Amino acid sequence: MSTPHRRRAPLVAAILSVCAVVAALLTTALSGPASAHGSVVDPASRNYGCWQRWGGDFQNPAMATQDPMCWQAWQADPNAMWNWNGLFREGVAGNHQAAIPDGQLCSAGHTASGRYNALDAVGAWKTAPVTSNFRIKLYDQASHGADYIRVYVSKQGYNALTTPLRWSDLELVGQIGNTPASQWTPESQGVSIQVPANAPGRTGRHVVYTIWQASHLDQSYYLCSDVDFGGGSTTPPTTPPPTTTPPTTPPPTTTPPTTPPPTTPNPAGACTATYRITGQWGGGFQAEVQVTNGGSPVRGWSVSWNYANGQQVSSAWNATVSTSGTLVTARNVAYNGTLAAGASTTFGFVGSWSGSNPAPGILSCTTVA
Repeated sequence: MSTPHRRRAPLVAAILSVCAVVAALLTTALSGPASAHGSVVDPASRNYGCWQRWGGDFQNPAMATQDPMCWQAWQADPNAMWNWNGLFREGVAGNHQAAIPDGQLCSAGHTASGRYNALDAVGAWKTAPVTSNFRIKLYDQASHGADYIRVYVSKQGYNALTTPLRWSDLELVGQIGNTPASQWTPESQGVSIQVPANAPGRTGRHVVYTIWQASHLDQSYYLCSDVDFGGGSTTPPTTPPPTTTPPTTPPPTTTPPTTPPPTTPNPAGACTATYRITGQWGGGFQAEVQVTNGGSPVRGWSVSWNYANGQQVSSAWNATVSTSGTLVTARNVAYNGTLAAGASTTFGFVGSWSGSNPAPGILSCTTVA
């Protein structure tokens, strides 16, 4: 009679071993986020802040009174906090406003099957004190780098306590262009980068909205952080930003030229490019180039020009820009190279100047069929 027991013993041991492994995996899954992707960690995005404050005690009923917006988010879906680094959409192709409806900006348009929907809830989210000149710190666990990062702040008069966030409520206050992960600051796990922003005239509660276009594929992150302008003295981080970061000078005060500069005549069916200075300040400027395709669809384009007065491009978005002496060449990125006949796209950049900053007289535009 002892033989069957001896035969069952290895089987029982194997089952117990499998159960132990499953339990360990579940414990790991509930103990913290997966090591991938990233978020804005200062000022903390809504779900990162909830995880940071309550991840070790998320069932504590005191949260309901001490941090009610986080409480409703934890009750709605704890995975929104455990996966604070996964709030993204894929395949947006830069059409952010088309992909994300008004009122759903903080959940990235109810991405991930609605996992992050509670982040759109209107109410008294915990705020971080900031001044009009501040920086956001974005932490990238997977070292994706960025095609660009854009920082918006809600306009003065927007009431975050009563009004769902809309695109029309936001103003662009800071951005950087293409910055590979090698230019970010190393962290114990991953890398981080700081983006300067300037939002004059703000007081009280506001929402900082960050769009991070990762470089490894068409993956866009949409991150809401709640702040209080004048809610306390705060000193921006002292870590210097990468050399590709645009200056922290306030938005341009000079009026850009209204007459577009001449463009290079192009053969029928090719593309044309128009250069426009959108802002200028002492020693720096921001410009935009519109690329318009000709009569046949294309799958790529490039624009080149020469600077006559020593101007230098420091960072760009929606294009990969290289410089050789006075020659500047901009090429499409993965999501905006394909253009139908007559279609247009734009890219922008921040640069430096001294003496004078005239627009280049000739732009050369070529396409890849």
